[in-house]
Amino acid sequence: MPGSRFQRPETGRKTVNTEVIKAGSGEALRQAVAVLRAGGLVAFPTDTVYGLAALPTDRAAVARIYEVKGRNTGRPIALLLSDADRLTEVALLPKVAGPVARRFWPGGLTLILPKTEMVCKEISQGPTVGVRVPDLALARRLIRAAGGVLAVTSANRSGEPAALTAAEVLEQVGGRIELVIDGGRCPGGIPSTVLDCTVWPPVVLRHGAISEADIRAALKRAEPRRHGQEG
Repeated sequence: MPGSRFQRPETGRKTVNTEVIKAGSGEALRQAVAVLRAGGLVAFPTDTVYGLAALPTDRAAVARIYEVKGRNTGRPIALLLSDADRLTEVALLPKVAGPVARRFWPGGLTLILPKTEMVCKEISQGPTVGVRVPDLALARRLIRAAGGVLAVTSANRSGEPAALTAAEVLEQVGGRIELVIDGGRCPGGIPSTVLDCTVWPPVVLRHGAISEADIRAALKRAEPRRHGQEG
């Protein structure tokens, strides 16, 4: 499927041709995976807002996300999973997190969890990482095709509004990334809620798509044991 190209010259910045390709075809997924494997960055729709992705094992590509966004390197980047069963590759699941993961995944809840050795310092310099399974089939298909895990943050400049359409992605980061998958307007439009599950009781670090009241209701089924992991 042919795509359109976008280029915005910028003084002092390396400019790349940003291709825009419509979602809904196998070619879009194949092209996105090829770009990611070549070290490129891909923007795509999720159930919340458009995300900007790199392969989590490509440290240079992850570092580029910070550059593109103008983001402080001390702020971690989340990992999006195609399926919940990929979680053990990147994080440990404390027992307290099990009920909320089962209740809200796939969905708009990012869990802060202890990270595994697979997670490089470019993604998170600390001992934890944010993890989520998006509730959009297109997003999960892309993540699955790319290996099951992607390093993803919102496809906008830091401090600017999140992008809800491909046009808004181009307005903010066009000419800096290789590919945008145009899947129309994101159905949610609100960033994910972020819940720190490394403490008891878990703490909401960012309010978003999932209400704190719904999270607290799910947590009533959790055991307040801080050190166990779910098998």
